[in-house]
Amino acid sequence: MKKESNMFTLRNVSYKNILNVENLSIPEGVTFCVLGESGSGKTTFLKLLNNLISPDEGEILFREEKISELETVELRRRVVMLPQVPVIFPGSIRENLLLGLNFAQKDGVADEELYSLLERMNLVKELGEDAATLSGGEKQRLAIARVLLMKPDVVLLDEPTSALDENTEERAIEEVMERSRKDNTTVVMVTHNPRLASRHGEMVVELHEGKAGAVREVYGENERYCRN
Repeated sequence: MKKESNMFTLRNVSYKNILNVENLSIPEGVTFCVLGESGSGKTTFLKLLNNLISPDEGEILFREEKISELETVELRRRVVMLPQVPVIFPGSIRENLLLGLNFAQKDGVADEELYSLLERMNLVKELGEDAATLSGGEKQRLAIARVLLMKPDVVLLDEPTSALDENTEERAIEEVMERSRKDNTTVVMVTHNPRLASRHGEMVVELHEGKAGAVREVYGENERYCRN
C-alpha cells in the first residue's frame, strides 16, 4: 500500500456531543472507510474534512496545513464531498457533469469521454436529457461521475450507493476505485456496510457513539490492527 505522507491528521478533535477523535491519520492515496451505525458521527466526520463545519476543539491538518487557515473554496476544489442525497442542478446531464469541472477550474472534456464514463457507471442516457427526470439511483451515479471527472486530491463519499441495488453498487464503486488508483486520489468513504468496507477499504475505522476505534489495515484477505 502506498503511503508516502498523510493527507489528513486529526488531533483531539471534538464537535458538540457528536464526535470525539483523539488521534487519527489518513495517508495519501488510500481508500479509507469509516464504518458506523446511524448517529455514530460518520457524516460529521466527513464534513470536518472539507471545512463544512469546524471542530469545537482540536485541529485538523490537510497536507500538514491547518484546515482552519486554508482558503475554503480552494480547499473544496481539492477535497470534494459527495453527500448521501446527491445535488442535481437544473439542466441537462451534460451540464451537470461539466459543472464540477467548471468549479474545479479545469478544462472541459469531449462528449465521447462523458458517454464513456456514463457507460462505465451503468448510466446509459443521452447527454442532452434533463437531469431532473432521472431516478434516485441514476442521480446518485451521475453525481459520482461528476466528482470523478474533477480528479480532486480527495473524494469524500457519504453512503454513495445507498439508492443502488447490489450489482449496480458494485459496478459504481469499482469505477471509483479504478479511477482513484489511476489518479492517486485519496478516498474517504462512509458506510454502514461492513462488506463494502472490507472489500474496498485499505484502511477501516469504526465510529461508535462518536469515538473512533483502532484503524484496521486490510491487505487482501489479511487484516492487522495498527496504532492511530
